Amino acid sequence: MADYIDARETARRLGVSRQTLYAYVSRGLIKAVPGDDPRQSRYLAAAVDQLAESRRRGRKPKEIARATLDWGMPVLESGLTLIEAGQCYYRGQSAVDLARTTSLEDVAALLWQIPRARAFPSRAPDHLKAYAGLVRQAGHSQPSDTLLPLFAVAARDEATSAWRTGPALLARGCGDLVRILAATALRQAPKSAPIHQQLADHWGVTGGGADLIRQALVLCADHELNASSFTARCVTSTGASLKAAVLAALAALSGVKHGATTMRIERLWDSMDGRSVKRELRNRLDAGDDIPGFGHQLYPDGDIRAKALLAGILPECETAARFAGAARQLTGAEPSIDFALVALRRHLDLPEGAAFLIFAVGRSVGWIAHGLEQRNKNQLIRPRALYTGPRPDHRFQT
Repeated sequence: MADYIDARETARRLGVSRQTLYAYVSRGLIKAVPGDDPRQSRYLAAAVDQLAESRRRGRKPKEIARATLDWGMPVLESGLTLIEAGQCYYRGQSAVDLARTTSLEDVAALLWQIPRARAFPSRAPDHLKAYAGLVRQAGHSQPSDTLLPLFAVAARDEATSAWRTGPALLARGCGDLVRILAATALRQAPKSAPIHQQLADHWGVTGGGADLIRQALVLCADHELNASSFTARCVTSTGASLKAAVLAALAALSGVKHGATTMRIERLWDSMDGRSVKRELRNRLDAGDDIPGFGHQLYPDGDIRAKALLAGILPECETAARFAGAARQLTGAEPSIDFALVALRRHLDLPEGAAFLIFAVGRSVGWIAHGLEQRNKNQLIRPRALYTGPRPDHRFQT
């Protein structure tokens, strides 16, 4: 459970007066929430400590640069996703609640602020001959390895280019990007059926399994300024198309510290004897290795997305429950969405790499949302670097 403190303790930790604390609240530096007594406000302790640490660093450029880029203070404004008090919200609506009833297309319409029917009409995107030829050449390569090149060939720049001002064509172009990415993940022609149903049909999953895939896509749709979404914003800020932004974000997602964490979890899972999971994980920790897929800095009490998805998996998947339980006992960390996706993949007996594909297809909605939002800001993202190399010798300069 999240730890809250009162105004007096908050002011003490920050080293400021109560009046200054209220000024921080009004400026949006820290959020106050109602206490049991409506006249008394409470503050999330973790947020207070983060702000206190930021103030302690003061104006030292090196410390500011490090803190900003490493899970630090916000660097830009966004109206898309809020992660607060252990919860995740898409435009003010609980991501977990949305995952119970809505589709990825519904969430796309919410995040993009575009009517669903306009973004996802009944007619599917055109199937390109060049893409079909490349699919044949892909052979038995892992779909997660071919996703980026196939998407690069299948998707088009024009519909989501910066000069495209017609709202109807732009909306359709955004929806087409998601449908085409789903098609390239499955190596099939683009279709107009709901994305979760396309994945379920292709993988031979029905009933409750298809619904779990739907939930996973919604829970993956966006997550504030993660590395791939920030990459998408940077690319869009240059005036590039949204297709280019998705391509760049896919490249970022492929890293083992981001979406490819699912691959690390798969390898670890494969290496373990199901009867001695705790001992093997302890040996791994003793050797100085981590346990991928556990713990998340934005969720001190556990990744709420993983909790929601695993609620429908762990009761029926003994191996996943044993894995999660052993990791929790050894480290105190809860599963992340990455672990939940791998557990889903194994629970439904999906092909290897499916966890990464679900992550990528779901998150593409968020990448496009960030691109649209950044485009509306009409601002180039161009931070400065803090130079740490050798200084030039000015003695001989005139």
